[in-house]
Amino acid sequence: MNTTAGTGQKFNYFFGLINLVAVFCIVWLLWYVFMNPNTVMKLYTPMYGFSLVVGFLAAIVLLNNVAGGYPFPEGSTQRFGPVQRGIVMTLAAVLLMLFLVFIFFWGFIGKFGIAYFSPQSIIASGGQGAEIFNARENASTAIVYYFTAFLLTALFWSTGFGRWPWQNDDRSVTAWSRLFAVTFFSGIIYILLFHPHVCYLFYPAQDKAGVESWWANFAGTGSAFFGLGLVLCVLFWIVASDLLWDGYPWKYLEKEGESTWAKGLVVLVVTFVLGVIVLLVLMQIMNYFWDEPFVGGQYTDGPDFRFIHAGEICGFFILAAFILKHYFNNFPHVKSLWLGAVIRTILAVAGGMLFYWFYYSPLATFFLAKVPGIAQPGDTSLVWTILFLSVIMVQTDFFEGWPLKKNRMELK
Repeated sequence: MNTTAGTGQKFNYFFGLINLVAVFCIVWLLWYVFMNPNTVMKLYTPMYGFSLVVGFLAAIVLLNNVAGGYPFPEGSTQRFGPVQRGIVMTLAAVLLMLFLVFIFFWGFIGKFGIAYFSPQSIIASGGQGAEIFNARENASTAIVYYFTAFLLTALFWSTGFGRWPWQNDDRSVTAWSRLFAVTFFSGIIYILLFHPHVCYLFYPAQDKAGVESWWANFAGTGSAFFGLGLVLCVLFWIVASDLLWDGYPWKYLEKEGESTWAKGLVVLVVTFVLGVIVLLVLMQIMNYFWDEPFVGGQYTDGPDFRFIHAGEICGFFILAAFILKHYFNNFPHVKSLWLGAVIRTILAVAGGMLFYWFYYSPLATFFLAKVPGIAQPGDTSLVWTILFLSVIMVQTDFFEGWPLKKNRMELK
């Protein structure tokens, strides 16, 4: 066992392992009920289920990282206990996800602003492919891309800028100001990285609403999977530095324990550069195993698949980083901060590859009813990964780590 940094208690690694197994079972149950194509809800079409899962994760991040728990009162854990607080926060996240997907995007933005955010507006506009399944998939694709931009901006802001420049204001001002800032920059990222591709999902292409994908010439594909893969590669470094490196080296740029504009700028530049590097490395590894991709290539030969697959791999790395942090107490703990950070990053990569092996093995085919093999149409590991991440974040953020850290409430 080892001592936890937050409470001073001895951390029980065996209990952490049991907790992880329990979480895995919960994820399997949720997948069986909602996503499995042979059971109850059958939401994994896959983009419709993808939009709901990533919307749920975005709602969790919004409540925890952006709003900082506002409007729920401070000290709610001490007042109501972690279980009651967790239930209320989880219900709030579910309701927020339903509101964002079905009311905000389908019923408001898609109805009065941008038609492709609403299946009903796509059908009403007519044209080839304007039937409910394709319309819902296309609208869901656009929503997935927007939530991806939101997650990048929100997690970057949390790690880079923190409460700056509202650190001297009350919770409500900080929460609303950060929400508007994150939403504004999320819109810009969405417009630049994803909107051009969505406009070309339709026939004829909406070339007056969106330009041809500007990355097509050097990426070999006009698909927004290029942007999706890049964003996830960058997110891995944001998550790794926050969870596995204890916020270093960015903390050296803080002032009186608060973030500064310089810290945010450095985090933005460094994580972006590292994200590009890991994207290029993963692309070269795939080239080694599958040869060079080419325009029009199917399955593993398609440049679009190579980019989203790089993002899927980084998704596994991110999942492993969360598990190492919350269920194994950021093992190992050594005197050197940098040595510990390097070892944990290596462990996260190794753990991510174990998840990679599981997802593309016959075990996942059996447990998740997924299509066997890699690069199958209509299949992406990101849905399962994000569902797993959502359950972890619900336990660690909403339930304050209960029951793994059930005494945390009294030790605050």
